[in-house]
Amino acid sequence: MKHVKILGTGCRNCQTTLNLVEEVARAKCIEIELEKVDQIQDIMTYRILATPGVVIDGEVFHSGGVPDRKTVEGWFDSMV
Repeated sequence: MKHVKILGTGCRNCQTTLNLVEEVARAKCIEIELEKVDQIQDIMTYRILATPGVVIDGEVFHSGGVPDRKTVEGWFDSMV
């Protein structure tokens, strides 16, 4: 199981990113533990400059703006 964190304070882009990651994981039958990190001090520990951010198993995969679906699919394809 992969641990996925969505970093963001609750903006629409953060929620869209969370929904997209969840949808892609489900479509690819990949079991994930999805966590929303919305406290600024917790987000800052990942040293990203813009939200939303996506962290998978402790590694930052994305920062700033909503990633496109093919990018998210690529993250999960590389994990199988």
